[in-house]
Amino acid sequence: MAKVPEDIGCDNDICFEKENCNRTKIAKEGTARAVETFNGKPHKGCGKFIPIKK
Repeated sequence: MAKVPEDIGCDNDICFEKENCNRTKIAKEGTARAVETFNGKPHKGCGKFIPIKK
């Protein structure tokens, strides 16, 4: 499986990890190169999670 580039955002509103994921952050800020909806569920993340850098 190919790795998803870090500048691809995510707009999945039901994902368990959405509050801590940099993909959601860049999608909401408008700085993502593209926005996709990954396969996160209310009880687990999608596996393409990137922690927000502090």
